[in-house]
Formats: sequence, structure tokens, C-alpha cells
Amino acid sequence: MPAKRKTAGRDRIRRIGISTGGGDAPGLNAVIRAVAVCAHKQGWETVGIRDGYNGIFLKEQYPDGGLIPLTPERVRGITHLGGTIIGTTNSGNPLKFPVKQKDGSVVETDRCDDLVKGLAAAGIDAVVAVGGDGSLTIASALAKKGVRIVGVPKTIDNDLSRTVVTFGFDTAVSFATECIDRLHSTAASHRRVMVVEVMGRYAGWIALNAGVSSSVDAILIPEIPYDIAKVAAKIQSRYVNGAGFAIVVVAEGASPSGGRHSVIEKKAGQAERIGGAGARIGAELAAATGQDTRVVVLGHLLRGGTPTTFDRLISLRFGAAAVRALAAGKSGVMVALDPPTVRYVPLAEAAHRMKRVPTDCDTIQTARALGICMGD
Repeated sequence: MPAKRKTAGRDRIRRIGISTGGGDAPGLNAVIRAVAVCAHKQGWETVGIRDGYNGIFLKEQYPDGGLIPLTPERVRGITHLGGTIIGTTNSGNPLKFPVKQKDGSVVETDRCDDLVKGLAAAGIDAVVAVGGDGSLTIASALAKKGVRIVGVPKTIDNDLSRTVVTFGFDTAVSFATECIDRLHSTAASHRRVMVVEVMGRYAGWIALNAGVSSSVDAILIPEIPYDIAKVAAKIQSRYVNGAGFAIVVVAEGASPSGGRHSVIEKKAGQAERIGGAGARIGAELAAATGQDTRVVVLGHLLRGGTPTTFDRLISLRFGAAAVRALAAGKSGVMVALDPPTVRYVPLAEAAHRMKRVPTDCDTIQTARALGICMGD
């Protein structure tokens, strides 16, 4: 264990915990490395809390313990790796923890107080919480209960407010663009309509950026309810004018005018699972146009793989900034990119405020100017 560093004017930190919650994103391991290395230089020990906060709540499920020691040696060589070496989960939200009743039903219970006690029992003096809106909402609740905590914004959807960008987004958009580029040749060869579904439950940043970058014909996002007849008309015009194929990019949360997005599943303690938009739209376009149509769902492919240079750098900067915040005595804040610097914003302002695509933004104006149909 590194030597303890004396502090003045604030509670001494000896051990910090890092938690990664929600869906995985390229860059998580870079954050973990930055936090562990920078904390070591402060004289602090760092432990990874397994699978969100399950390493505290359900530590008996882990034969070697619910905490992973994160020494500088343990985190060496992980910056370029996808995923997270300490695990993550979309279930077990301590604000809505699923508790099975005697009759077999499941009730959501607030177990934040249990988590606070568990962190103290584990000797964790401060927490770096890495996650999206759900994880940062939990972090905000913990801060209100006195836990020293700093949030790091993570989501490939780029839908967190108060930060220009979240890590993982650039990698997801880059890979989605590469996949769509590849589909151009097969669509042209077979004279097909290709419908490509990408992630984006409530915000269409991935679909918009990848779609414009790969010169598709239509982009459907949650922010703009679509009229399938207008999308079909755009596709038909492609065939009439001799192009012979069309590509449509669909965010998983896209919904028709007067309708809503498709929910696959909703369990206690978990966010709703959205999907099926690509298949639905593909079937409707095939029926409306009579053209041979195929659907490609990129799904979790967008979460995996090596982070781009941009995402690695942002992740390392965010992790280092989180440790600086704790060293400065800050708590209840989230690190945020405000080019050219990283600043701190209150967690309470970052959580529950989704950053959706402005329908008058420059990228949408560019799409329309290029003749891309936005479904309206």
C-alpha cells in the first residue's frame, strides 16, 4: 500500500473506490488507469468496485471479494482495451434495488443508506463514479448523503448535459460510419434498401453523425418523429433517378408521428430495453416501396473494441481531473469537457438533464442541405 499522505483542512483520504455502471463504453479502462495512477501519486490506495456497486451489495457472490485492488502495476497496459476490467451492470440500481417478495413478486426499494454503510465498512473514503445518467443520478444521491464522490460522464449516446462530449461517443460514431461505408457497396451491388439500426434510446447523436458522415439517404432519430410515407418517397426517388439503392440509418429510439419507440423489456431495477425499430421500419419500407430490403442492427458492436485516440485522451483527462477534484476537497461534482479545459459541474445539474439533438442544429441543417431525408 502506498504511503499515506498528510492533508490539512479536510478529511484525509486513504482509499478511494471506482465504480463503472451502466452499459460499457470504449475508454472505461483508460479512466480506470488514470484514476489509479493519479491516486497513487496522491498516496491513496485505489480499489475497483465490481459490477457497478454489486461488489458492495453482493460481495458474497465473488469468491475473491467484491473489490479489486488497482495498483499501478494492475492497470498497466489497459488504456487501449475496450470494456472495463472491474465489470459493469445495468441492473441493481440502489435507488430502485429489486427485492424479491415472499409471493415471488419484485419490489423496487431504495437501498442508498445500505450502500453508504457498505462503502464505509469497506474503508472507502471517496468514490469516482463513472457512468451515464443513471449512474450519475445514483452518485448525486450518494453525495447528498455525505459520500465524497466525483462523477465521470460515460455514454456512447452522448446524451449527458453539461459536457460537450462523453467518452465512447467518438469510437461508436467512427465504427458505425465504417460499417455504413461497407454497406454502400453491397447495397449498390444488389440494388437493395439497407436499413441500419444504431444505438440511441432517447437521443440521435450516433445516427445523425454517422449518417451524415457516410452520406446516407435518410436518418431517423428520436427528436424528429418520422412519416414513413416521406421516407418511402425519398427511397423511390433514388430508384427513379437511377441510383438503384438506398441506405437508411435509424436510431433505436426513433418513433413514428403519433407513436412511440419500441420497448422490448422492462424489469424492476433496470432501465427499459428499447429495440426493434430497424425491423419495423424495414418491413414498412419494403411494403411501401416494393424494393428488396435488408436490416442490419449494429447494436452492441458499437460498445466494443479499441477506443479512438480522441476517446482515450478524453478518458485519461477525465480520470486525472476526477482525482484532482478529490484532492482539492470537491465532492458532488462531475468532470466535464469545456474545450480546451476540463471543468467541474454540480452532479445535481448533470443528472436528469438529457442532452438531445437540437432540431435546428448545424448538423441537421447540413443533412437537409445535402438532401438527406430526416423523416419529416
